[in-house]
Amino acid sequence: MKNHTFIALLLLGFTSFISCHSSTDQPSQTQDILTLSVTEAEPAKTEGKPVVISPFEEQMIKQGLVNLQTVDSTILVELKYSTTDNFVKKDVYGDLNNAYLQPDIAAKLAKASAALQARHPGCRLLVYDAARPNAVQYILWDALDDLKIPVQQKPQYVADPKIGSIHNFGCAIDLTVADEKGAPLDMGTPYDFFGPLAYPRLEAQMLSKGQLSKAQVANRTILRKAMTQAGFSVNPTEWWHFDGMSRKNAKARYGIIR
Repeated sequence: MKNHTFIALLLLGFTSFISCHSSTDQPSQTQDILTLSVTEAEPAKTEGKPVVISPFEEQMIKQGLVNLQTVDSTILVELKYSTTDNFVKKDVYGDLNNAYLQPDIAAKLAKASAALQARHPGCRLLVYDAARPNAVQYILWDALDDLKIPVQQKPQYVADPKIGSIHNFGCAIDLTVADEKGAPLDMGTPYDFFGPLAYPRLEAQMLSKGQLSKAQVANRTILRKAMTQAGFSVNPTEWWHFDGMSRKNAKARYGIIR
């Protein structure tokens, strides 16, 4: 299990106080986290030995992206696509374990982290995915065929790699909030869940039907408030996904990560 942190939360005007010290466990959401930082200048070293940098990571460094933990060391990282705990059920990142973003987007995320911790001392952002090579985007896109997702619905879950996801420009982030015991908050669904329960735009409806709990919606609200306060925009169908800028602006400012 990971050593993350979480504290109190309030739900949409409700007065009940929920402590992060008693977090709910969420199946298949936790694995050991490698929080080793790699600077742009040279590889970090452990016991005198240089840390291996993956080809994906080398490419991101060459394109000017930054390891977000060198910007804010309190942010936790568990890249889901470097594990089998994702919708394709396989590791597609290999040795990539550090999360990279464009410098201005990493700075925004640091603001979100500070806002979260100021409002909920002890909480930490836990990043599941950040800059994503376009080569991986093709793998995720093709994997939807195995899930029998109709072609017209595929862009609802994975951006067409021919035009690129905002992730492919290093300007989008997938994340959650973690508590002090190392468990991510219960958001009502796992990461990469395909369906209405994951849709922020349908939360009120899901809550009224009893398909999401008040605590689950409150947890999502904590994450959204921190992220939107820092300037990120909400994805209407994924509670975990936030954009630091539009695809149009990202494409105009940055090259796609191959």
